[in-house]
Amino acid sequence: MTSNLVEPTSPISQVPVSLGARSYDILIGANLIAQAGDKLRDILRNPRVAIVTDENVAAIHLQSLQNALTDAGIEYSALIFPHGEGSKTISVYTDLMNQLLEARIQRDEALIALGGGVIGDLTGFAASTLRRGVDFIQIPTTLLSQVDSSVGGKTGINAPQGKNLIGAFYQPRLVLADISILDSLPRREILAGYAEIVKYGLLGDYGFFEWLEVNGKKVIEGDVAARIYAVEQSVKAKARIVANDERESGVRAFLNLGHTFGHALEAETGYGPRLNHGEAVAIGMIMAAELSARLGHLNRQDCRRIRTHFEDVGLPVSVPLASDMDWTAEKLLAHMRQDKKISNGKITLILLKEIGEAFSTQAVAEADILSLLKQEIQE
Repeated sequence: MTSNLVEPTSPISQVPVSLGARSYDILIGANLIAQAGDKLRDILRNPRVAIVTDENVAAIHLQSLQNALTDAGIEYSALIFPHGEGSKTISVYTDLMNQLLEARIQRDEALIALGGGVIGDLTGFAASTLRRGVDFIQIPTTLLSQVDSSVGGKTGINAPQGKNLIGAFYQPRLVLADISILDSLPRREILAGYAEIVKYGLLGDYGFFEWLEVNGKKVIEGDVAARIYAVEQSVKAKARIVANDERESGVRAFLNLGHTFGHALEAETGYGPRLNHGEAVAIGMIMAAELSARLGHLNRQDCRRIRTHFEDVGLPVSVPLASDMDWTAEKLLAHMRQDKKISNGKITLILLKEIGEAFSTQAVAEADILSLLKQEIQE
């Protein structure tokens, strides 16, 4: 088992996302917000930006970003929205667009998404539609957004019928993943991001999963070298997949390991604080592993090994049961039928053959999915 911690080779790691004319870099390192002005100056067509953030992030990080932009001679306006999944709605999107138009943000100017996945998705979608497309920059402030939503150009908002059903593929010009920001996050948010990190090991990198079995707790507890390495390996994996399949017509769908189940759990809880995205995906990956084992694709030893690692680091492995939650397998299956990856009326699932090898299938009978869901919610 790999135990040695790989130290970053330089203070800032640079990972390219190769998409021809839409290519961009992901920069990973400490104290990058303080360097944001210098990093942005050369890529901005016009030194004027609108910062989109939420009230929680603004209280901690907005001033540092404003100072960095001022020092670089970049003008800015700041638009602040409520924290949480409730800001990924049509009404908030409309409010944001009205404010951007009132601020007279022009086509050669840019938006900066300073926040987690909600702000990144909302801002990216706004950038894709404002004046038929303006540049935007991602400054992800959660571990989850640093390793997942800020990379690859998926943008969008939620609908009453499901998560991320309204959106666009629209790539940023630059991603600044400031590891120092993570020190301000509660442990629950770190674990939510870790769920997406371990996903990359499960779906395509057995060696990385082995490394996480030894070093995962270091990532969670705040070891800087471990966090930089984990984020770097995650975004390298995602960048390779996105470069081969930008619009999710093939291999990019593998990134949805655990998500079809997870999105159903989120929808049933109303996208509220009871279950965050990373927690839902963690439970969803356990469900995917269990279903893979039931169908004879994944051996039981690997299934137990995955569950053991999740439990060891503190990730949830089962549906949170509570007296005020009326979980039913039928309702969860109905949410799964609204998933974006439905085609020909069939649910697409990402399952596992072994740790480090995933596959996509529409051949799982709904009866088998329903049986698994009933077991997981202990009906």
